[in-house]
Amino acid sequence: MTGEEGPPAPGAAPGATALLVVDVQRGLVARGPWRADEVIGNIARLMGACRNAGVEVVHVQHDGGPGQEDAPGTPGWEIHAAVRPDLGEKVVRKRFNSAFRETDLRDYLLESGIGTLILVGMQTEYCVDTTCRVAFEHGFRIVMPEMTNTTLDSGDLTGREIQRHWNRRIFAGRFASVPPMEEALGTLEDGRDPAE
Repeated sequence: MTGEEGPPAPGAAPGATALLVVDVQRGLVARGPWRADEVIGNIARLMGACRNAGVEVVHVQHDGGPGQEDAPGTPGWEIHAAVRPDLGEKVVRKRFNSAFRETDLRDYLLESGIGTLILVGMQTEYCVDTTCRVAFEHGFRIVMPEMTNTTLDSGDLTGREIQRHWNRRIFAGRFASVPPMEEALGTLEDGRDPAE
């Protein structure tokens, strides 16, 4: 059974879009996710296109526990230089896989009139997946351009296998649209709704 994309979140202005960049932090990138350079490069291109088009960029930064690679204040916690926030861009700090749990993200998006999220980042099967599903439950439309999320090898599957399976079999057509990267960029450059 395939899912269907829901309507914009209640109170969101039709067509209002934000780019949500999840957990692209130095410590995680240093562990060598699958095709990380390509994915981070694509995210950086999307960020540039969004900024040029006046589309808001929102960053999510995970706060790990004491002694973890992403503990606040450590080098590994910092957002990767290639996708660093510009002055004034919203940064949401989280402690769970979901960027919505115990954060102000949902309220901020609704107050900003945002109904569509371009969702990118790391890791595919954890924070990206959970954030996608929770955003879907809240009624946001979700766009996940190809090769804009990645993950690490697990004990059972390679990062490549996880990324391809989640994007092709779980996200696409159920929770999100998964357009080619160039199509997503063209939509932003033309000022069209990326969810159409």
